[in-house]
Amino acid sequence: MNYKGRAYRAHDPRWSWQPLSGRGAAITGGRFNIKGQEALYLSLSPITALAECTQGFANRMLPLTLCEYDIDCADIIDLTDPAMRKAEGVAFEDMACAWLTHQRAGKVAPSQAVAKALMKKGYSGALVPSFVPGIAAGSTNLVLWRWGDRALNRVVVYDPENRLGT
Repeated sequence: MNYKGRAYRAHDPRWSWQPLSGRGAAITGGRFNIKGQEALYLSLSPITALAECTQGFANRMLPLTLCEYDIDCADIIDLTDPAMRKAEGVAFEDMACAWLTHQRAGKVAPSQAVAKALMKKGYSGALVPSFVPGIAAGSTNLVLWRWGDRALNRVVVYDPENRLGT
């Protein structure tokens, strides 16, 4: 499927000069990417973006830069849809796994294995549920493994006043 719409990302201000970078995810690894692999984690609402970046900080919020993006990407799989998950053989439990525990043990997490298999099938990204504890039902993220400024995988940060200096 194609995904065309807006998405949001709250990220460390130290990365504000590179709002399209997936390097932070490559450095730390993530639910849907292994260390060394870039990924762009976005949310479909600003509230979800903030929630994703503040989990684990004991109800405190570190400084963040909230950006809005225009997305026009092909080959996106909707893993919020149970029928699509079933068609691709993706178990919800694999996506919802304790990925960081696996990674810290030196293992590939089930959710990371799901992402690797989907990339191998040619998917550029996935719509996935947010797994932030206490998040509202239906909160959705968009994880991209291939993106850029060209057709089919276009991601553009909305910055008409060039506040990010990009």
